[in-house]
Amino acid sequence: MIPSRLTEYIVAAMVIILAPGPSVLFVIARAIAWGRRTAIFTVAGNVSGSFVLSVFVALGLGPILQRSDLAYATVQWGGGLYLMYLGLDAIRHREIHAADMTNQGDIAPSIKRSIRDGFWVGALNPKAIVFYAAVLPQFIDRDRGSITAQLIMLGAIFSILAFISDGSWGLLAGTAREWLATDPNRLVKLRATGGSIMMILGLAVLISAIVSG
Repeated sequence: MIPSRLTEYIVAAMVIILAPGPSVLFVIARAIAWGRRTAIFTVAGNVSGSFVLSVFVALGLGPILQRSDLAYATVQWGGGLYLMYLGLDAIRHREIHAADMTNQGDIAPSIKRSIRDGFWVGALNPKAIVFYAAVLPQFIDRDRGSITAQLIMLGAIFSILAFISDGSWGLLAGTAREWLATDPNRLVKLRATGGSIMMILGLAVLISAIVSG
């Protein structure tokens, strides 16, 4: 049941995880405002929400992709284009997003609220939705058992990698919170970098769709 391109998948997953998207920015914002402890609990909730999202996508897409080449191609093209749109939007609104990251309020959230807020950001993260729906299916093997089971397994791996990566972002931002908060341009550049990476990944998905088609 383990896909043959697992190593390639891990590389692709790390590229999208490291790109500063909604989840990473949310964690950094919490770290800047309230420190590392709040950031880590936010990450725990975030990856939980992300895994739940991956399960829903797997249950919905798995049976369809098992039967239809057209559906597979449609998911690739739609996901690639949408990922490029998200990247462009991140670049266009980088200053607004940076301002939001330093405007989180004065009262630190409780552990329960940190986990809850992180969960919903992860569950509704458009970058993760596109990755699960368009990028992840490229790494499954139709001749190695249930596609749904493979998708869920790859989603779990993604969540574990995200916890390690986003947790590191949170710890780093919590440690350097004053340095990040005192110069908005640093956060603007961070958002622009994330947008650029998403656009590149979206283009890679489209190229893959053309080659495989």
